[in-house]
Amino acid sequence: MKKVFMALACVAVLASCNNAPKANDEQSAAAPSNELKIAFVEVDSIMTQYTFSKEYQEVLQKKANNIQSTLAAKQQALQAAAAKLQQDYQANALTQDQAQARQAAIQKQGQDLEALNARLSNEFQTETNKFNEALRDSIQNYIKVYNKDKNFTLILTKAGDNILYAAKALDITNEIIAGLNKAYKPAKTEKVEKTEVKK
Repeated sequence: MKKVFMALACVAVLASCNNAPKANDEQSAAAPSNELKIAFVEVDSIMTQYTFSKEYQEVLQKKANNIQSTLAAKQQALQAAAAKLQQDYQANALTQDQAQARQAAIQKQGQDLEALNARLSNEFQTETNKFNEALRDSIQNYIKVYNKDKNFTLILTKAGDNILYAAKALDITNEIIAGLNKAYKPAKTEKVEKTEVKK
């Protein structure tokens, strides 16, 4: 579940930064072609060093752990009930009607577990989407403000080896992370954590 969350988060960041130049289309269109300015940002560094991202990932990881613990406990209870039924049946401790009733109850328990798994997975996906959207908006808004003074024509995202070569001088990752962290208001994450507890 954590891998899924991280993959979704990375996709959200990639989308946000690739869309960021659109916010400055007017500036880009106005800039002469001989003044082309390009920069790039390391996505992985934002994910691991941006305080908002780190805090929200912790919230989501706690939620994922709670879901896994809940499902594991219910799965163990289901397996224990099935094993007890098998044991009692082999020991002739049950009538046919009793065995069928307990088997039906175990099947119902299994169906309930599947429904719970689906519901909790959907809730986790909704929370992850909420994080992705908030992260994307945060980065887009900051880059728009940042670029008012810098006047970059194009700001690229670097994730893994999607950029084969770029001079280190074009790397503005540390500036972006520093600016994002400075602009970040921790109170927003506290609100998210409180919401998480209520769920």
